[in-house]
Amino acid sequence: MSDWKDLIPQAARDYIAGRRLDEVECIVADIAGVARGKAMPASKFVHQDRFFLPNSIFLQTITGEWTDNPMGAFTEPDMILTPDWSTAAAAPWTADITLMVIHDVKDQQGNPVPVAPRNVLKRVLGLFEAEGWRPIVAPEMEFFLVARNLDPNQPIIPPMGRSGRRAAGKQAYSMSAVDEYGKVIDDIYDFAEAQGFEIDGILQEGGAGQVEINLAHGDPVHLADQIFYFKRLIREAALRHDCFATFMAKPIEGEPGSAMHIHQSVVDVRTGKNIFSDADGGETPAFMHAIAGLQKHLPAVTALLAPYVNSYRRYVPDFAAPINLEWGRDNRTTGLRVPISGPAARRIENRLAGMDCNPYLGLAASLACVYLGLKSQDMPRPECIGDAYMNDTDLPYNLGDALDVFSESAPVREVMGPEFCTVYEAVKRNEYKEFLQVISPWEREHLLLNV
Repeated sequence: MSDWKDLIPQAARDYIAGRRLDEVECIVADIAGVARGKAMPASKFVHQDRFFLPNSIFLQTITGEWTDNPMGAFTEPDMILTPDWSTAAAAPWTADITLMVIHDVKDQQGNPVPVAPRNVLKRVLGLFEAEGWRPIVAPEMEFFLVARNLDPNQPIIPPMGRSGRRAAGKQAYSMSAVDEYGKVIDDIYDFAEAQGFEIDGILQEGGAGQVEINLAHGDPVHLADQIFYFKRLIREAALRHDCFATFMAKPIEGEPGSAMHIHQSVVDVRTGKNIFSDADGGETPAFMHAIAGLQKHLPAVTALLAPYVNSYRRYVPDFAAPINLEWGRDNRTTGLRVPISGPAARRIENRLAGMDCNPYLGLAASLACVYLGLKSQDMPRPECIGDAYMNDTDLPYNLGDALDVFSESAPVREVMGPEFCTVYEAVKRNEYKEFLQVISPWEREHLLLNV
């Protein structure tokens, strides 16, 4: 037991210090980013070095249906799960003393399961490592706090604030707007501290009840693990105060959507220097190659950054969401923004990813585009000066179109893994087919008696 405790992060050790650990949750992220796994008494967990789950968890859609395995017979063999002790984190919202541990996923021959999202991200990072590069990312998380919605036929509405009035939109950066649901924010801070997570800042976004959390920059797998944990943490904090937290891309009609902006740079492993800046602090050719890679390949990974039918409702003009692949310095109308920074922090902000994406796959997809750009050494289109919303969109308009582009991109399939891409497409086409069978209120209102 003492050896096991020595392997987990200090925050987890502090959480269980002097108390009896009751339960451990053994979890992995599925295609949607939902935590799958099993919970067990801590006394049992500490005496096992591996656990088992069927590989079918990666064939489950967001609705709970099962996709036919496009890779062969649906025999559901067990995968081998081994704990990644560095991910052990408290679950401070539970009634007992519980730790969560993310597990590595391998097949019975000891090979990484290629369709596991965390393994997909590691695969992409391995390609960078082979070139002597190490990506650095800093994600931004946007989400809505909303009133409890118990009937899916009813629209989502903002939560009631401490003033007794519903949260209002168009109050970006307002401190008093954040104070309206300060108790939820307080619990988010407390839970994050118990889990050892560093929050760079919390602010009010433009939507009614919309909040943004910025995370400190770092290793992509570590940051993806944090977002995976944060989504659950935030939902639990909201439930304590009679509201829901949602990471749906566009939950409220007429309000902005929620993004997961990805700031990304690349350092040289040997020197530790940012390869986007030269010795004099100027922009390097590699910086331009990375932008070009994003411009060229982002359409092919849009199905990963915008994984649901609702995701495409976010891509509309004048709602602080990108509808283009233009790039610009300190220009928030462009899909690719170069923030103000010093040479060491020179980076590209990908504004296309929605907060509804699986964090492992969202980071993997964005970094795959950067990698392909660095390898092909293409040059981007000229910088966009002015309002990029005036330009035509370069992006797929819906999930079906996005999946078509995704399926036809040989470079993306090679970087992210052909087996993963095949399974991902099958799951998403199943979800899209289910959606197309639903008759919406708009159709009943305007078509029932008029056509």
